[in-house]
Amino acid sequence: MTFDDLQNLIEQMYSEKDRQRGTPATFLWLVEEIGELATALREGTHAEKEAEFADVVAWLVTLANINDVNLAKALQAKYGAGCPGCGHLVCTCNAKP
Repeated sequence: MTFDDLQNLIEQMYSEKDRQRGTPATFLWLVEEIGELATALREGTHAEKEAEFADVVAWLVTLANINDVNLAKALQAKYGAGCPGCGHLVCTCNAKP
């Protein structure tokens, strides 16, 4: 599944509810899912980690949809040619991670 596929699927399934909820409340859902991912990473099973990663991505896609951001285009523009800092495929930036 591509980001375009996922954005279209989430839009089809949830767009009316998502747009009514709005950006601030949707962002809070994303943050809650990130917290659940943190717990799963610390003490969860592999299946729980997979489910929480999927939830985080789905809520990120939801935020992108309600803010009219195409994630595939945004990712290509920022990372498609390599590191945004140094421009190399394998980062050579001196900045700390």
